Amino acid sequence: MDAATARRMLEEREREVAHRLSRLLDDEQSLRHDRADATADDEHDPEGSTLSGEWAQVDALRRGAEAERAEIRAARERVASGTFGVCERCGRPIADARLEARPFARLCIDCAR
Repeated sequence: MDAATARRMLEEREREVAHRLSRLLDDEQSLRHDRADATADDEHDPEGSTLSGEWAQVDALRRGAEAERAEIRAARERVASGTFGVCERCGRPIADARLEARPFARLCIDCAR
């Protein structure tokens, strides 16, 4: 995969992650607001999930998106240094199909197994 294609894919993926993070931060803010509401008795509502459960889910999704953003930024550095698409373990090229599915992949499919 050439550097220009890699840059485009990574930029697109980073925009998607930024959008996801924005929504998750909005959800987190909404949950903070709901938690501050002393009248919310979510622990005794048999019809819905608890605020604590929703908070944990949003927090896990946010942390995952932040980790993906860090991986994308590291991949962009590899593009700049000319090492993008090269397996960090064995030094062989990473297949284009793998990079299309996971543009921040550091390992070829054989080494990832």
